[in-house]
Amino acid sequence: MTAELMQWILAAVDRLGAAGIGILIFLENVVPPIPSEAILPLGGFRAATGAMNVVAVWAAATIGAVAGALLLYALGAWLGFERVHRLAGRRWFLLCSRRDLEKGLDLFHRRGSWFVLGGRCVPVVRSLISIPAGIARMPLLRFTVLTALGSGVWNVIFVGLGWYLGERWAEIENYVSPISKGVLVVGIAAVVVLVVRRLRRRRALARHGAHGAGREEVPGTR
Repeated sequence: MTAELMQWILAAVDRLGAAGIGILIFLENVVPPIPSEAILPLGGFRAATGAMNVVAVWAAATIGAVAGALLLYALGAWLGFERVHRLAGRRWFLLCSRRDLEKGLDLFHRRGSWFVLGGRCVPVVRSLISIPAGIARMPLLRFTVLTALGSGVWNVIFVGLGWYLGERWAEIENYVSPISKGVLVVGIAAVVVLVVRRLRRRRALARHGAHGAGREEVPGTR
């Protein structure tokens, strides 16, 4: 995290208190590069000094996380399965095929609750998981409760660490940031693999089609 971003986070928390924590966590859910692993420990440290109430910090962070997740859920619901399904059928759409999308939706219907609950405690994934939940139209109440539970656990851990470490609260990001970057790299690599696999599949189908067409033309050359 850059020094400028850290100064901005410090200024927001000092000016707005627990509400600033909630707003920052909301933004972190929508704009993942804003790190909750820096925001939450700062809130815990400020609460330990008596500048804020620790329960208010945790509650504001959880409300902000749920609000951000609901915004991304709404985006997924607006896109909808049918719209994404149509996109998956276009030649230029390289992320997945319709068959892959249908398998993913079926898996989400069967295991989506665990994905949402567990995903709230994984950097980067905790933001992105809300979009497929919206596309799959997971029941809104269930999504909200699972998001609140997962976010509540994540928040209490990092607020508690900030409280415990005190002035050394900023050290937490040094340990968690590599994990976040690792998850991001794995995600990008997975997307690249999907694109390469789909391109290879297209080329194989094109070669098979050309070969089949060539064989059909042979009888007509007499």
